[in-house]
Amino acid sequence: MQQTEESFRQYVADRLAALSRVAYLLTGDVHLAEDLVQTTLIRVADRWDRIVRSGDPEPYVRRVLYTSHVSAWRRRKIHDEPYAEPPDRITPDPSGQVVVSLAVRQALARLSPRQRAVLVLRYFEDHTEARTAEILNLSVGTVKSHAREALERLRTVAPELAAAREGR
Repeated sequence: MQQTEESFRQYVADRLAALSRVAYLLTGDVHLAEDLVQTTLIRVADRWDRIVRSGDPEPYVRRVLYTSHVSAWRRRKIHDEPYAEPPDRITPDPSGQVVVSLAVRQALARLSPRQRAVLVLRYFEDHTEARTAEILNLSVGTVKSHAREALERLRTVAPELAAAREGR
């Protein structure tokens, strides 16, 4: 029992930052990301001994994180809209990455949680379509259509991202 608890504590210490980054990309809000990570860790803590015995716990924890995010969204049924309107045009900024980061954050906030999860898994975590489908318990075709629709929506709601990409 003591060894299992210590193993869980060590995992949390080692992986908390990475899990928090992914949760933030999924939720677009620091506080919601913290809640998502906490919910995920609570869910896996009770099963930690079994999870560790079956091998690497990372895929299992990530899957719980992504499915918890989608489940929370389903329960909430509220669509959050950003308060600030994007600027009419982007002006050059010496800290260019900050501007792009904010634009990406706002654009991701306009996607559904499932679309966000697909984009984060495919392009931030660099998973294949098959692995993304496995993690989210979807078909590969559904992953492809969510990715296509999400990228299409990003092009519509955040044209500044395309301009920032061309400006590189």
